[in-house]
Amino acid sequence: MTADLSQIVKAYDVRGVVPDQWDETLAGLFGAAFAEVTEATAIVVGHDMRPSSPGLSRAFARGAADRGADVTEIGLCSTDQLYYASGALDLPGAMFTASHNPAQYNGIKMCRAGAAPVGQDTGLAQIRELVEEWLESGAPEPVAEPGTIGSRETLEDYAAHLRSLVDLTAVRPLKVVVDAGNGMGGHTVPTVFAGLPLTLVPMYFELDGTFPNHEANPLDPANLVDLQKRVPAEGADLGIAFDGDADRCFVVDENGDPVSPSAVTALVAARELARNGGAGTVIHNLITSRTVPEVVREHGGTPVRTRVGHSFIKAEMARTGAIFGGEHSAHYYFKDFWNADTGMLAALHVLAALGGQEGTLSALVAQYDRYAGSGEINSTVADQVGRIAAIRAAYEGRDGVTLDDLDGLTVSAADWWFNVRPSNTEPLLRLNAEAKDEATMAAIRDDALAIIRA
Repeated sequence: MTADLSQIVKAYDVRGVVPDQWDETLAGLFGAAFAEVTEATAIVVGHDMRPSSPGLSRAFARGAADRGADVTEIGLCSTDQLYYASGALDLPGAMFTASHNPAQYNGIKMCRAGAAPVGQDTGLAQIRELVEEWLESGAPEPVAEPGTIGSRETLEDYAAHLRSLVDLTAVRPLKVVVDAGNGMGGHTVPTVFAGLPLTLVPMYFELDGTFPNHEANPLDPANLVDLQKRVPAEGADLGIAFDGDADRCFVVDENGDPVSPSAVTALVAARELARNGGAGTVIHNLITSRTVPEVVREHGGTPVRTRVGHSFIKAEMARTGAIFGGEHSAHYYFKDFWNADTGMLAALHVLAALGGQEGTLSALVAQYDRYAGSGEINSTVADQVGRIAAIRAAYEGRDGVTLDDLDGLTVSAADWWFNVRPSNTEPLLRLNAEAKDEATMAAIRDDALAIIRA
């Protein structure tokens, strides 16, 4: 096929429509290039439940084997289960998934041994260059001694590792509704939760990459509605929703109200600091709530602020030796999980915190949800640079207001802040605002939007 790799090789992964933008032939070239760039003698490969995933995954495995790498296929898995395998086996890995994208999409998330990320600056650009070269000249001939392709089960070991990090054996019995969105949570949750004092109410656990019930993207409020209704209807203690590849988790309380990912970050940070003797670094991106650094300091930790994007979080995790990191998008990163993100481990922390006391989840998370936030608001603009400059001009020099350029433009005062940053792929500006109360937040949000949309 004729492929435009600029359309499918993103900052952190490969993603596009199958077979229009990429197919098994191209997957084979990516496998060969991955083996070359990582210089791997062995790799591990897994895939999600999308109809195209098994074929793409096997083609990638054959491509890598043709370059001399022994391939361990772990079959159906969540993305964090693939990270587990990469960490536990100390092998580079590739996960076939398009996460929360619609059914016609698929992609590859790649990592080096120990689940270390592969992004544009850490190998993905070289992989793309090799594939483009081979698309022009033809695939390289297999090496004299191709690698082998074998299989291995990792689900039980993955579940045991997670349970070793969070002790749920002594918590009070809890009733939890889990919406897997027909994604990989339906595969992993029953094994991870097995034997724990939990009554599980499953929703959409049937693995179906056509997503017949709703998109597997809980960041969109429309996809949480079913869970929000089901939790109070069941009299459950909480609800958990996973995205398609089950590396992100979203939480709703006993009333069906969503719990902010920043509140989850703060709660888990407090628990991880306690596990580490009340000391340690916690990473948070700059659009998480101010609650997060406050809670980290209150529990003896050191908060470190980063740009938005998992490559920045993972880099800071490695640089600082951080014990935990969290993002507004419900990605949660753990030192004890090779600095990789795992929504399942975050979910276990929430269950342990709730089950370790007698109150409701809404009461528990209130201490971790101290401010009013706008959520992310996107505006289509023709001139991103010009609009950000206009905001700078409007706020620069005001008493008590500071500006910083870590990621886009952040404008801060004593009891409010907002950040405006450009999308890398679309003509959008993204606004996030937070303040001490709803009225102040609304005023700050509306002022910023008036300039952005002028």
